[in-house]
Amino acid sequence: MTDVGVDAVRSVIFDIDGTLYDYDAAHAHAISALETYFCAEYGLTPEAFKALHRQAEAVMRARAGAWSAAIHNRLLRYQVMLELLGRPIAGAPVLEALYWQTLLLWMKPYPGLHAALDAIRDMGMRIGVGTNMTADWQYEKLRTLKVLDRIDFIVTSEEAGCEKPDRRLFDLCAEKAGCAASDCVFVGDSLKGDVAGALGAGMRAIWFDPAGRAAQPPEGALRIASFDELPARLASL
Repeated sequence: MTDVGVDAVRSVIFDIDGTLYDYDAAHAHAISALETYFCAEYGLTPEAFKALHRQAEAVMRARAGAWSAAIHNRLLRYQVMLELLGRPIAGAPVLEALYWQTLLLWMKPYPGLHAALDAIRDMGMRIGVGTNMTADWQYEKLRTLKVLDRIDFIVTSEEAGCEKPDRRLFDLCAEKAGCAASDCVFVGDSLKGDVAGALGAGMRAIWFDPAGRAAQPPEGALRIASFDELPARLASL
């Protein structure tokens, strides 16, 4: 395992989706509920629903730009789906509510998260969040995970005007942390967006890999499989 540097760690910054909780599992439940409702309400087959969902996402990306936080807006996505289907848009808020209520219901913090955050606080480090997505629902996720009161600052792609791995998002994280980028450690599940993005911005990086994937983190990054490992890793820096 490669050591990541000798400067003091003053801030630890976390990704949310796939890092603080199992996004894939919660999203699968939410999409399943949405598909069941949509097909029953609008007379589509599951295959037609999936195709319409992909088409709406493509339309949104073409209109808003691939790196705009608007592409994550579920209300807009379901609005576009209904417009493409030629149906009244009044159903869009219902669809959005169903998706988010289901996802939040199935969200569970990864084991050891709360204890790790408390340990980081006891070590005198500031705790931040750096995440793609719009701010409103990321706040809701942090509340649902019962970690919002432990967070000192947050940077969303909506605020930064770009998405990871764009270094501008990481630069804003360091600015809010109130220290040099080299004094920040970024913890995330994405090798490209979180780990490579953080290293490219001059931060240190820890790859959160609970699944034990075969890929190797880039030079200069550490890997942890659970949050139980995180406090000791930070202390070693």
